[in-house]
Amino acid sequence: MAGGRRHRWSGLERELRQSAGPLVAGMDEVGRGPLAGPVVACVVVMPPDARAIAGVNDSKQLAARERDRLALLIRGRALALALGAASVREIDEFNIYKATVLAMRRALRRLPFAPDHLIVDGKPIRTLGVPHTAVVGGDARCYAVACASIVAKVTRDRLMHALARRHPGYQWERNVGYGTPAHLAGLSAHGATVHHRRSFLPRVQTELFGQGPPASNM
Repeated sequence: MAGGRRHRWSGLERELRQSAGPLVAGMDEVGRGPLAGPVVACVVVMPPDARAIAGVNDSKQLAARERDRLALLIRGRALALALGAASVREIDEFNIYKATVLAMRRALRRLPFAPDHLIVDGKPIRTLGVPHTAVVGGDARCYAVACASIVAKVTRDRLMHALARRHPGYQWERNVGYGTPAHLAGLSAHGATVHHRRSFLPRVQTELFGQGPPASNM
């Protein structure tokens, strides 16, 4: 669905409300690909009897200002909303897939009640620990998942903007930790910070510098 259009409840969500119960949660994560910063997951239960918020869509299809506006509306209207994160240390220790599942499980534990069913973006997750329906491209196809996508993206972006003020050499205020040319130039000039994913750096260093990771800049 193109950015700016009204995102309606999907047919899958309507079917699940009939078969499983009215409280269908959507969950999504943000931050699997960056070289720095945590991975953040959000789970949200929107009121089943309310009209979908106009403009809600996959967070990647929205401008930052629109995401900020919609995140406020989603938080204000949600019946329940919770966030979970996995740290850079956990990403390096467990790998990004396991850390992402950890962030999702933390978000689910923080919900004030158990939803009737859960929809997640992507493929089924055997270790998630709760019954769920997985939808590839769910953040563009399911309203509740899109809501979760927006809140997760806004939350992580704000964290990376705050970290950018402490580590100004990498332009995280623009790239939020992704491997842009400016970020890679910062790594070359200043080395890695404690917020960089060490397990992600060897590939980058080999491609750009022909050597191991740069010296740490703690």
